[in-house]
Amino acid sequence: MKQLKSNSVLTQGGPFWPVPLGRRDGTTASEKAVNEQLPSPIEPLENITAKFTSKGLDIKDVVVLSGGHTLGFAQCFTFKRRLFDFDGSGKPDPTLDSSALTNLRSICPQKDSANSNLAPLDSTNLKFDNAYYTNLALVKDPNTAAMVNSYSANPFLFSNDFAASMVKLGNVGVLTGKDGQIRKKCGSVN
Repeated sequence: MKQLKSNSVLTQGGPFWPVPLGRRDGTTASEKAVNEQLPSPIEPLENITAKFTSKGLDIKDVVVLSGGHTLGFAQCFTFKRRLFDFDGSGKPDPTLDSSALTNLRSICPQKDSANSNLAPLDSTNLKFDNAYYTNLALVKDPNTAAMVNSYSANPFLFSNDFAASMVKLGNVGVLTGKDGQIRKKCGSVN
């Protein structure tokens, strides 16, 4: 899976990073445990940062790895509150560009039946680039604003830092010794 992610980013114009093979995997999995460890799109930045730091990552990794959302789509329910009722105001997030707001509202209307609709998170969602760093809530936080502005202005810096953070992320929780197993088929235990 890690190899696939690296290759798919590369084919969309993104950076390459080495992915070690032959690593040990666990023999059990818990969806609940995974969901508790992954950041939610509606969590405050402090909670997301705490989850990253508990794994040995830092605020820079939070910012640069969020840029991975430059590829693909998101379900409307994950960000729809920013379009219609930001912070309970009954109004859209004032940091959203008006044309982006109009476009997203056309894809994600306020009705509940639109919650599973898919919308791009940036204007170039099929290309790995730094366009994700526009209209980003991270620019409002004083701890992340300078990094967001740097990545927005410098695609080379973003690509290099993204690859470095992916390597760090790939080294989180590596099993060694007799823990886990090297799988014969990556999708199932031996």
